[in-house]
Amino acid sequence: MQITYNTTLLELEDMPLDIGYSSERVDLKNSVGESIRIGGQNGATQLIITVPFIDESCITQLKEMDSLLYINALGGITKTLIVATDKHTMPPLEEWLVGFDYDEAFGDYYGVRLSGGELNGEFTKALFIISKDGAIFHHEILNDLNDPFSLDKALLKIAAAQSCYTGKGCHG
Repeated sequence: MQITYNTTLLELEDMPLDIGYSSERVDLKNSVGESIRIGGQNGATQLIITVPFIDESCITQLKEMDSLLYINALGGITKTLIVATDKHTMPPLEEWLVGFDYDEAFGDYYGVRLSGGELNGEFTKALFIISKDGAIFHHEILNDLNDPFSLDKALLKIAAAQSCYTGKGCHG
């Protein structure tokens, strides 16, 4: 998959994990070196956002997502912002887990690592929604790193992910 950043064409190293597939539990590290475990089935809807860089536009979108979740009374969601390495300055975001992929497991499993250009080895701009049963319910992988996420669509998918899982299995 080709990704554009300004005038540079980048590639994803692997195919992104697709909708319906089981998510993998992976460990990240936060800015003080503590372990953060995300993915897999944990009984909560998970919103995972990866970015190649953290800028004001990124932080604004994350805060906008928080507002939309609050206004629409969509609580009980684990929200995580992930970057590839610890060279990034981690923003202080309330109610968000912020971590880096210290052992490269997340980037490899979820297929979000970029190759080529100045962003080689960084993560592409991607949004994953994992349902309570641990499956990839929705993802948005932007073709242009300067584009914003479609927060309205993500909000609808989060609401759908929360309402479709009953905890009783497919025959309940």
